[in-house]
Parts: sequence; C-alpha cells; structure tokens
Amino acid sequence: MQEVEILAQSLFAKVKHHWARPLPWIGGGVGLFLFGIVTAFGTVQDGEAPIAQRAVREPLPISANLDPISATGDFWTEERFSRGDTFASLLSRLGVNTSDFDLLRRSSLAKAPLRGLYPGTTVQARVNGDGELQSLWYVVGRDRVVSLNREGDDFRASEQAAQLTRREVMKSGEIRSSLFAATDAADVPDSVANQIADIFAGDVDFHRDLRRGDRFSVIYETYYFNGRESRSGRVLAAEFVNQERAFRALWYPDPDGQSEGSYYTPEGKNLRKAFLRSPLEFSRVSSGFGLRLHPIQQSWRAHTGVDYAAPTGTRVRATGDGVIESIGGQGGYGNVLIMRHNGGITTWFAHLSGFARGLARGTRVSQGDVIGFVGQTGWATGPHLHYEFRINDRFRNPLKIVLPASKSISPDRLPTFLAYAQPYSVRIEMLRNTNIALLD
Repeated sequence: MQEVEILAQSLFAKVKHHWARPLPWIGGGVGLFLFGIVTAFGTVQDGEAPIAQRAVREPLPISANLDPISATGDFWTEERFSRGDTFASLLSRLGVNTSDFDLLRRSSLAKAPLRGLYPGTTVQARVNGDGELQSLWYVVGRDRVVSLNREGDDFRASEQAAQLTRREVMKSGEIRSSLFAATDAADVPDSVANQIADIFAGDVDFHRDLRRGDRFSVIYETYYFNGRESRSGRVLAAEFVNQERAFRALWYPDPDGQSEGSYYTPEGKNLRKAFLRSPLEFSRVSSGFGLRLHPIQQSWRAHTGVDYAAPTGTRVRATGDGVIESIGGQGGYGNVLIMRHNGGITTWFAHLSGFARGLARGTRVSQGDVIGFVGQTGWATGPHLHYEFRINDRFRNPLKIVLPASKSISPDRLPTFLAYAQPYSVRIEMLRNTNIALLD
C-alpha cells in the first residue's frame, strides 16, 4: 500500500446543499484522522474559512495549456457549484464583479461550457484586483477540462483532455439518523453514498432497516487534476454494519472482459441480486403490501404493491433486467410502465409523472436504469410511486420476497480472487472501528 496521507480538505467543516430529500435529517460522526500511529482531531479555527471558499492569493498549479497567471495581482478563488445555483450566483461567490455578468451573458461561446456544469463540480477562477474575471476552469465528465478565458471584451471557451491522477480514499462513519447525514459528516461525496446504497440494496432496506449506531466503511477512487480534487470514482470496497450484521463488498473486474465487473463478498459470493429491493434510491414506504383502507374509495381493499412517498420528479429505477411490456396511461394506475423479466416475473411502476427518454414497448432495460419519474397521475392523493412485483401474475410482497443472487466466482478462479481481495479486506478491517479519512 502506498504511503497514507491525511486529506487536508477534511480538516475543514463543509456545508452541503441538499434538495428534494424526503428525510433531511442531521447526523453523522466525529472525524478522526490517522497517520501512522498518531491521531488528531481537525477543527475549523475562528476566522478561518473553509478551503473551498477561501481566496488563494498565490498561483495554483495549472495545465501548461491553460493561460498562465499574470503578475498584476490576480488571484485564484475556488467554489463548488451547488444545487439551485445560477452561473451568476457562482460568479458572485467567486468574487467576480457584476459588471462582467452582462458581458458573459452576451458571449455565445461563454454559454457553451455551462451544459457540463453540475452540482458538486469544483470551479476555479482567476480574478484581478478589480474583480474582473480573467479565466475559469473545471472538469466535466471523466477526463475533460473546460476553460473560459478573457480576450479583450469577450471570452473564449475551450475544452480539452485533462490529465487526471487517481488515488484511493478510505473513510468511515456512524449512522445517527440517515445514510446521507452520516456520509456528509464523514465528507463522503453523494455519488459514493449512492453507490453504497446500491451495493447493499439487496441485503439492507435503506428505507426501513437503518438504526442509530449502524456503521459504514468505504474505499473509493478519487481523481485529481493539477492537485485539486476533480471527481469521485468507483467504490472499490465497502462494509455496512446494520443492526450488528456486517455486510462486505469488493469490486472485482471481469477477468474475461465481457463486462466491467461486479461486487462480491470477500469469499467470492456475488452481491448482485436479480432484483433491487427498492426502485427508489432514497424514500419512505407510505403504504405497505396487504389489506388497507383505500384513500380515495374509502373501503377496505387488498393493496397489491408497495407505495413509496417521494417528491414529484424523483427518479425511478428498473429493479431488474428485462423488457418493457407496456408503457403509457392505464386508468387508476395513471402513467404506468410494466417490465417483463425471466421466470414469469413482471414489475409494475405506477402514477409516474413521465417516462425516461427513448423507452417504448420492447425496449430492453438493465437493472438500475432510470425508467421514469415519480408523479401523481391516476388515482393518487399525493406524489408517490406504486410498485408491484408479480410472479405468473400473482402479487408478491417485494419487501419480503427472497431475491436470488447472481453467479459467484468459479472454484478455479477463487484463489486469484482471494489474493486480490485480501489487501482490501485488511484495510476495511482497519477502518471498522474508527472514523477516519485516509488517502492512499
């Protein structure tokens, strides 16, 4: 293992902007940073701003292809683009004079990079002493850097390949109220938190099963551009302890190259289930399977699925690989999508506000693909998803049915897999009883 370094950014408190989360609880754990055998607590000193919001009055290392910093007192500022931000609000936080806003709006070239600017993107800008923007850049996609450079009374936008450096980050935390609150407290990106939920979705119901004191440990990729964190990558190994039951996962690339790979237990058992436990990443069950008082007809009737309360527009995922059998309006179901799977299984997704682009009857869909969006169409008193799981057209409770696993590592390849898994297992074990942020 390479030398472990402390993530400097983790020494500073950070505030994330959450949006449309059904459970906006606050929680998490105290961060403990480990270097060798020395531990220390990182706190923000009075009067000291977090790195992401503090102007850096010295040149930052930038690509040779980007404009060099002049010697006229220019300085770099850095901000993260947040949900609800506009380009103008971002520029304001970066210290850009409002007189530049109109100039940027009039520049057709300046609008081009905005299509790749998403929440969580780190943006760096060079501003002179009068607050005039000189240049700006950020990384989009996996390996592209967008730059915006001043040229007289106009701006030039360009995009080029970014040389990214990959490192592995190790972090852990404790659940006090929700997974997102705990990952926020441990400074784990939302994209990594979503992966953790997806990886263990077949074993842990993150809507109902979480308990205070549950823990997670995770090793994931982080990519850097010119010494600055650019984006998070894949979760390489993780553990989730739920109600004192420990679940571990390890990413293992497909040795045959027929697929990217899959997540396995340290013993080689495939964690991928034939179906996800839930079609929504995060929500809550508003009505379970079984007999209930119908909210519209006011009579006791069998509820043949599970209802998930979520804001309109929340993404709905395919719970298993399959083919779309029907898509469109259908009476009380409203906008409904029906998928056909192997073994006589069909899944129903009802009350949708709309469907994902490109879908039609006969379209093949993979597990986890976004197929539609939560709505309130048909017989619905509020925005929610009605999800049904049928086997040979018989209703089954999707929260209780046993989900079969995919194919595990074959015996002839198990020794190679175990050798690959062993270092990650050791590091997860080290993380298990600590709240730490390590860079490998």
